[in-house]
Amino acid sequence: MKITEYLTIDEIKSLNEKSDWAAARILFINWAMIAAAFWVMHQWPNPITIAIGALILAGRIHGLGVIMHECGHNIFFSSKTVNQVVGQWLAAGPAFDHLDSYAKQHRNHHRLAGTPDDPDLPNYRVYPVSKTSFRRKVIRDLTGQTGLKLMAYKIAGLKGLFSAEAAVRAQAKPFALLWLSQIIIFVVLTLTLSPWLYLVWLGAMMTIHMLAVRLRQVSEHAAVPNLASSDPRDNTRTTHTNWFTRLWIGPNLVNYHLEHHIAAGVPAYNLKRMHELLTSRGAYTDTRIFKSYGDVLRTAVV
Repeated sequence: MKITEYLTIDEIKSLNEKSDWAAARILFINWAMIAAAFWVMHQWPNPITIAIGALILAGRIHGLGVIMHECGHNIFFSSKTVNQVVGQWLAAGPAFDHLDSYAKQHRNHHRLAGTPDDPDLPNYRVYPVSKTSFRRKVIRDLTGQTGLKLMAYKIAGLKGLFSAEAAVRAQAKPFALLWLSQIIIFVVLTLTLSPWLYLVWLGAMMTIHMLAVRLRQVSEHAAVPNLASSDPRDNTRTTHTNWFTRLWIGPNLVNYHLEHHIAAGVPAYNLKRMHELLTSRGAYTDTRIFKSYGDVLRTAVV
């Protein structure tokens, strides 16, 4: 697909423009929701507030992961330095990740999408799957089994941090930085509210968040028309959201994933406008745009 067949050079240039205001607004909203969830749980600790708080925290950890993604592409803020600092300390680290390590693999995903060498292919290659198989995946996510495996990997990565060999220490550094972010979050919660809130944060990440990430991955590339095609319209999907699915599965406009693969230099806050332009120009005449995540699951789980 050639984007210039549907959009003018001026339109493409406009879509690629970065907005520090739009980026700061998204960042602020995500952290404000996190702070509000912690405050409400602390003020009124009961099963209902904790359950709702865990859902909100899981969605915002997911949202921080999306901000990490944007900063990894250096398209969130106009300054590369700001993208690096914000992307690591206010997004990747709190979301249990490391910006540079993530960005390196993600660039390979874009470069190799539509080929057998796509590093993300194991996340969606098996789809469509049976309802029984998918049910097992959901149970593993919500019971923390998937999260425990991830945490074990993140902890094991610290091995070699104090090695005498510089190369070994360098491999452990990304893991040290992400855990440093977690220590900071724990300390801040302890000093301002209560340390038990970190357990909700950790639990939300290891359960609801893991399911949200799975559902997003399914919506982006699973059971698409042709995973081996070089045309993003064949190997990538855009899914419309409502307020609830934006809360935890598709935060921060990440649902416009087809547009992101068509033009990876377009910031997330411009993707909706890009989607509307491409739709009006006939770029999606033969492309199914899914109305909901439920719509996706009816295709990916049979």
